[in-house]
Amino acid sequence: MSITIYHNPNCGTSRNVLALIRDQGIEPTIVEYLKNPPSRDTLVAMVGRSGGSVRDFLRERGTPFAELGLDNMALGDDALFDALVDHPILLNRPVVDNGTVARVCRPADLVLDLL
Repeated sequence: MSITIYHNPNCGTSRNVLALIRDQGIEPTIVEYLKNPPSRDTLVAMVGRSGGSVRDFLRERGTPFAELGLDNMALGDDALFDALVDHPILLNRPVVDNGTVARVCRPADLVLDLL
């Protein structure tokens, strides 16, 4: 099984999710998304595999979410994906992708269903 975690090592939840994955004997591909942001195509694919919406992948706290007007519900997915590409800090963390399902793993134990 191939697992990718979009990880921020400064985030406690992200570190906990990484530890849970490793506790299952899996060494995931680790993408520090602030250093190596996912492409728009990757983001679109992840959101598609999540079964949710791009809004589920947006982080508000500690980001330029409000300043960019992303709370405007009239904004379409294209504008939201553009914001994620331009401002990787907006990506909620951690995102875990097993190639079939992608999920924001908050709380951390949500990762267990993906393993």
